[in-house]
Amino acid sequence: MAAKELKQFTLEEVAEHNKPDDLWVVIDAKVYNLSRFKDLHPGGISVLMDGEIAGQDATEAFYGLHRHEVLERPQYQRLQIGTIQGEQPVIYSRIVGELSDVPYAEPTWLSQGYHSPYYTDNHRKFQQAMRRFADEFIYEDAQAREEDGKRPSQSVIDQMAAVNLHAMRMGPGKHLQGLSLMNGLVKPEEFNYFHELIITQEIARCGARGYGDGLMGGKVIGLPPVLNFGSEALKARVVPEVFAGKKFICLAISEAQAGSDVMGLQTTAVKSEDGKEWIVNGTKKWITNATFADYFTVGCKTEDGLTVILIERGPGVETRQIKTSYSTTAGTAYITFDNVRVPVENTLGEEGGGIFVILSNFNHERWVMCCSSARSQRSIVEECLKWATQRKAFGKPLISQAVIRSKLAAMIARTESVQSWLENITYQMCHMTYKQQSQKLAGQIAFLKSYSTRCAQETAKDAVQIFGGRGITRTGMGRFIEHYHRTVTFDALLGGAEDVLSDLGVRQAMRAMPKNARL
Repeated sequence: MAAKELKQFTLEEVAEHNKPDDLWVVIDAKVYNLSRFKDLHPGGISVLMDGEIAGQDATEAFYGLHRHEVLERPQYQRLQIGTIQGEQPVIYSRIVGELSDVPYAEPTWLSQGYHSPYYTDNHRKFQQAMRRFADEFIYEDAQAREEDGKRPSQSVIDQMAAVNLHAMRMGPGKHLQGLSLMNGLVKPEEFNYFHELIITQEIARCGARGYGDGLMGGKVIGLPPVLNFGSEALKARVVPEVFAGKKFICLAISEAQAGSDVMGLQTTAVKSEDGKEWIVNGTKKWITNATFADYFTVGCKTEDGLTVILIERGPGVETRQIKTSYSTTAGTAYITFDNVRVPVENTLGEEGGGIFVILSNFNHERWVMCCSSARSQRSIVEECLKWATQRKAFGKPLISQAVIRSKLAAMIARTESVQSWLENITYQMCHMTYKQQSQKLAGQIAFLKSYSTRCAQETAKDAVQIFGGRGITRTGMGRFIEHYHRTVTFDALLGGAEDVLSDLGVRQAMRAMPKNARL
């Protein structure tokens, strides 16, 4: 069916329709008939009958109260009856794959007229493809699942598998050999950590923190120990089905009794009498993706020390959902292992060598969180810049207030500094072996994560002040601000608390302190 042709009106014609039963308004050169809608208006009819609204151009008033996405809803699109003669709309919907023109809304390397020594033409093409992919397949599902708490849709997981995004989120390595990455856009041997940074940051743009973890975040931290320390037979069985999005895995280290204190874990694993199985008993808490995981990469206390074991969901394994500050779409759970029997072939690394397996996993986990944190802060900067220019207070745009400009200046400075440090570390990762990264970057990454999350919490606090009451309201203009402020502390805790990581950074520096250094 062809779309109905919209009529054109003059502002004078619209002005004649200013009665309760004959009520028109203009929003961005579009004419809307609100006569039948007035009684359904959430703010009541009195708002619509204001002398500056009824029959008038209400563009400024509308955008002072509503996000543009409201006009995109079918029930409101149907209210449009025409346009204003000689005028064109200037505010448009989100365009799939488009870069933002708002200052500092994109990192410098994506901003027009700027340059970067880190990114190649292939990185730019990859970013364009990843932006389109996230906009087309991830964004809408992220908003819906963050709200209803259901796990990410399998259709999204399958779309990601089709272009091998699950494999790429493990970073560069042998596991990419023979795979077609983003429909052949990048060769496996050319894929590096900047490609992975792009993936993480484009997903983070969705502004749904729980969903971001639910979107197989458990795999990002739970599968590397299998890839790096599992037997060939174990990898052949587990890795392909996880990369295909058919099975799910999580990392189960934290316990109620032991968070950052990895050596204090109390979950035990003892050998069966014939030595062929581990018998695991204990609990794990705050485990991301555990509610729907098929595999659990578990830290256990054994006779020889700490050992990491891959446990499959089965008899004796029970998961119970934990409700936290963000959405249950993340699948956060409490796990109970009750006499779970596991083949010894599922041991990851050496018996008693679990601390090395766990610690070797931390650098990548923390770096990924820094990628996400940097991009999320930038999205909040964009929201605040838009709001400060369209919101009026005391008869003037909010941006005219010096105190608001001061807050924005601090937010921008923090965001840019985090991204710059992140890109420097990422460049080092691209030019270091895994062993060199462990030796030289553990402290740097620990510092960056601690700094990044401290910056994020300051930015969240400032953003709420800029948005006022809207910044603490879960719907409407400030919904992304409220969500960010409510969930920002996750990054400050997951992967290591800020104070613990800051201390780690200093202790790593002291290990390299020259013995002959004197003032």
